[in-house]
Amino acid sequence: MIRVGVAIVFIAVLAALIGPALTPYDPAAQELARRLEGPSLSHPFGLDELGRDILARLLSGARISLMVGLAVVSVSSIVGMLLGSVAGYFGGLVDDAISRIVDVLMAFPGILLAIALVAVLGPSLTNVVLALTVIGWVGYARLVRSQALRAREFEFVQAARALGAGAPRVVLRHVLPTAFPAVVVQATLGMAGAIIAEAALSFLGLGVQPPTPSWGTMLDAGRSHLFDAPHLTIFPGLAIAILVLGFNFLGDGLRDRVDPKLAK
Repeated sequence: MIRVGVAIVFIAVLAALIGPALTPYDPAAQELARRLEGPSLSHPFGLDELGRDILARLLSGARISLMVGLAVVSVSSIVGMLLGSVAGYFGGLVDDAISRIVDVLMAFPGILLAIALVAVLGPSLTNVVLALTVIGWVGYARLVRSQALRAREFEFVQAARALGAGAPRVVLRHVLPTAFPAVVVQATLGMAGAIIAEAALSFLGLGVQPPTPSWGTMLDAGRSHLFDAPHLTIFPGLAIAILVLGFNFLGDGLRDRVDPKLAK
C-alpha cells in the first residue's frame, strides 16, 4: 500500500516539476477553431472550450495543487504543534483557552468556514491558503496536545525539568519530538484534504482565477459540456482522485509503520 502511495506522489511531484517543460503546448494558448476536440495523437487529453491543451493545463495545475497542499500543511502543522504542545505541557488555564478555540473552530464544517473566509477576503491563491490554514491547524493542535499530556510524565522530561531546563527548552527538545511521527502521518493525510479543498474552492470560483490553470476551475468549465465533451471533466477528475488516493495510501502506510497495532 505504501509503495503505491509513494509511487503516485513521486510521479505527481515529478510531473509538476518538469511536466510543463516536456509538453510543446502553452497551457494558455488557444486554438478556437479546434475547441472541444477530443483526445488525439497531437493532444492526448483533448482540447477545452477555448481550444487549450488539457494535458498542458493538468501539468500546470498539478503545481498549484501541490503548492497549496504543501503551504497549508506546513503552516498548519507548525502552528498546531506549537499551540498543542503548550496546551498539553502547561495545562490549566492555558490548556482551557486553547482547547476552547479548537472546539469553536471544529464546531463549524471546515469547507463552509473556508468558503466564508475566502468570500470575505476575496478570491485568490493566497487567501485560499490562509483560509485553509485557519481551519487546518486545529487537527494538529489536538493531536500534539494529547501527545504532550502523555510526554510530560515521561522520566526523561521530568529529569530535564529537575536539572533546571526551562519550559521552552523542555517543550522544543523533549516534548515535541515525541509527537513528530504522528504529525508526519497527519500531514500526509492533510495534503489530500488540502488538495480537495483547493479544488472545491476553485470549482466555486473562490480559488485560483483564470487564466491560471487549476484542476478545480477545469472541472467547473467542463460541467457545461458533460455530454458533448466529457473529456473536459474526466481527466481533471481523475487527476484529483488519483493524487488524493496516493496521499491516502501513503498516510495509511506510514500510520501502520508508526503504530504496528493498527495494521492488525
